[in-house]
Amino acid sequence: MAAELEQAARRILDRLVSFPTVSRDTNLPLIDWVEDYLADLGVASHRVWNADRTKACLYASVGPDVAGGVVLSGHTDVVPVDGQDWSSDPWTVTERDGRLYGRGTCDMKGFVALALAAVPLAQGSGVRRPLQIALSYDEEVGCTGCIGMVEEMAARLPRAAAVIVGEPSRMKVVTGHKGGGGFHVHVRGFEVHSSIMNQGVSAIMEAARLIGWANDRNAENAAKAPGPLARAFDPPWTTVHVGKIAGGTAHNITAGDCRMGVDFRVVSGEDVEAWLAAFEAEASRLDAGVKVVRPEAGVDLRRFFTVPALVPETDGAAEALARRLTGDNATHVVSYGTEAGHFQKNGYSCVVCGPGDIAQAHQRDEYIELSEFRAGAAFMENIVAELCK
Repeated sequence: MAAELEQAARRILDRLVSFPTVSRDTNLPLIDWVEDYLADLGVASHRVWNADRTKACLYASVGPDVAGGVVLSGHTDVVPVDGQDWSSDPWTVTERDGRLYGRGTCDMKGFVALALAAVPLAQGSGVRRPLQIALSYDEEVGCTGCIGMVEEMAARLPRAAAVIVGEPSRMKVVTGHKGGGGFHVHVRGFEVHSSIMNQGVSAIMEAARLIGWANDRNAENAAKAPGPLARAFDPPWTTVHVGKIAGGTAHNITAGDCRMGVDFRVVSGEDVEAWLAAFEAEASRLDAGVKVVRPEAGVDLRRFFTVPALVPETDGAAEALARRLTGDNATHVVSYGTEAGHFQKNGYSCVVCGPGDIAQAHQRDEYIELSEFRAGAAFMENIVAELCK
């Protein structure tokens, strides 16, 4: 049976990868296809739209309308292939050397294909508790697209006993991840000749103060003894990061503008909102200082994502289920964020567990090992068997 599910999932994966659902673009052609696929099986699905209706989440429930089911959660968006020198077409699944190459095969259309292939198996097996499918958009830009879908599922569907977020973990059971948040920062300066820089405001040099604040926090956090929930992470402290910065006109003009992104990866046991508020307070102090020199100057912040941490649960139903089905009893946490944090925030028991290796995510020639894909198929078959009990 697992072999049949794998073959069906392989065909579905071909279709999913053919949709170039980069986060900056629409995912609606893929959602249309999934909606039609489910409708052909007699399964009703529901969309949760973004504000301008250019993207949508989709969720569905297969089986009786009762509590105690399992949610299989995946995102439909992928990262760009721009500037990556692929050996084959990134939008076509290419099999070679025991691997399936293509954008999203690992992160995470492989899991989504397996979840969709499990739907007819659940129908034919007579599940006594529902299999629920949850597909989101904009995970890759801050796990923002799933929020309305998770809230709607919690309000409209019988509560599932477990949520499996199928990010690539090599089928290891991940019970915790860092929380996070980020800002788009715009520092507005005032241009003058650099020989009289005291009469202007350099947006770049002022932005450097915020980067210095980030460096100071990183040094302080690294020097602290990690708390009990933080010890398992690598690194076992909260990090503040600036990955991109742009601004300025010429070397002899104080910069009129500087833009950068600042993001936080917050260990369990610390408050994401408290860290974001601390940065907002620092930016506010900087804003007040530059306005003393030039009232036109200032600092503008726009928060673009907040991801709750996934906190290890005591006697969690999702953890118990995933460990039973995979045989993995080790402790695993990760420093990146996932949509599991939003599910847990809405009262669901959650783990991260899926086929593939996160090291392949976002890479040139992204791939999933066929052995991992096969293990994912067996996992889906086991989940359906559990729902029949």
